[in-house]
Amino acid sequence: MLYRSSICAIALVGAFCVTIAGASAWDDSKYPDFSGQWRSIGGTGRFARDQKAPLTPEYQAIFEADESEGGQSFHNKTYLCWSPGMPRVTNGYGEIEFVVTAKTFHILVDHIYDNRRIFTDARPWPEHPTPTLLGTSIGQWVDEDGDGKFDVLVAETRDFRGPRAFDATGLPLHRDNQTIIKERFYIDKSDPNVAHDEVTVIDNALTRPWTVTKNYRRDPKDIFPEWNEENCPETNNHVAVGTEDYMVSADGLLMPTKKGQKAPDLRHFK
Repeated sequence: MLYRSSICAIALVGAFCVTIAGASAWDDSKYPDFSGQWRSIGGTGRFARDQKAPLTPEYQAIFEADESEGGQSFHNKTYLCWSPGMPRVTNGYGEIEFVVTAKTFHILVDHIYDNRRIFTDARPWPEHPTPTLLGTSIGQWVDEDGDGKFDVLVAETRDFRGPRAFDATGLPLHRDNQTIIKERFYIDKSDPNVAHDEVTVIDNALTRPWTVTKNYRRDPKDIFPEWNEENCPETNNHVAVGTEDYMVSADGLLMPTKKGQKAPDLRHFK
């Protein structure tokens, strides 16, 4: 009995040592400091403020038709509290928190469904992925200047479903959802309180890969920042009936969202 107890004690000590060794293997000093609260520089706005989207003629025509019709486009469903999806979430809605762990780079945003996980544990791409609006993101930390510390997180995201848009204008991505998005996250070398996310979108609605750099800033003096709650369904005045979208006016009545829109089918009401 004593012999068995000794074996158990040795096993417990061994397991404890393995745990300690695993914990000591994580050294956050080797990673960029992404702590704190970040906000998009210049506001969320469009996906690109100084660039015109390189849409194919087909998708340029789709975009213009959506704009001329008014209302919400097929590609823009955030007004119904859908996730903005990728790459739109990179626009940076509200307060943003980046969390670096040993196996995952988390991007936390209390907006609709913007939270992302970029896996950095060298996992392979899933053989049978479940397409989502945010896709599957896999990344790798890189030491570009050779100083023994990581400078950049490079990531790729794929396995999408739609509908998705680049921004609130309804600027469309291709309906085949074969989008691939490559990103580079890093802290600005001249200002440690500025972070960058270089976003390159490869999509069949575009004539070429489209790269836009997203910039975020944190306030180093704000030691205890406030994190606001945004509950989209609570204040949402948009209603989908069948294939049509309507709004509830301030007086509580249903109203159209585009020119010439007919009232919903009321056959089930007497």
